[in-house]
Amino acid sequence: MKKTINVLKKGILLLAVSTSLLSNASDIIVSTNAAEISKTAITLNHVKAGDILSLKDNYGVVLYTEQIKETGTYKKGFDLSALPNGEYTFEIDKNLEVKTIPFTVNFENVYFNKEKETTSYKPYVRQENGIVYITKLAPKQEALNIHIYANNNSDYELIHSERIKGVQSIEKAYKLGKGDYKIVFVSDNKEYTKFINN
Repeated sequence: MKKTINVLKKGILLLAVSTSLLSNASDIIVSTNAAEISKTAITLNHVKAGDILSLKDNYGVVLYTEQIKETGTYKKGFDLSALPNGEYTFEIDKNLEVKTIPFTVNFENVYFNKEKETTSYKPYVRQENGIVYITKLAPKQEALNIHIYANNNSDYELIHSERIKGVQSIEKAYKLGKGDYKIVFVSDNKEYTKFINN
């Protein structure tokens, strides 16, 4: 009986993990209309109002950006074949994560590479009783650079710099005196800035 319960628990856990993975796998759906090959439909599930969809070229130049207006599912068609030959990405900037969908345009043909889709996690900053708490998920143990600047007569001066790597869950706390601060985070070739009034 005990063995049956353990097998049942493992089966339920496996089902929960599989369901989670499947729901994450279907967050982004890219499809091409067979009747009109130039149109590519982007479907984003589980978006929230305020999320930002951007189209960027290989140099990071934003070619298109749109703020999602409704929570739920977002769907839009794009004529990507009109873009010049090259590498591009769709980027979905959510509250705590950024998903990128790379694609290539080659002589009006558009190729999406599902294996190269990435998700990077943004740092989360919380302030309480003069202490600033910073957390960040780093599943591949990617590095996080933290630079803290203090406002000195409208000129920000670097007061602390730190590089954290080799851990999957980054958790830091800093006690800051009274004043205005700017915290700059660099991770996954992305930069995030947070202003703190303490």
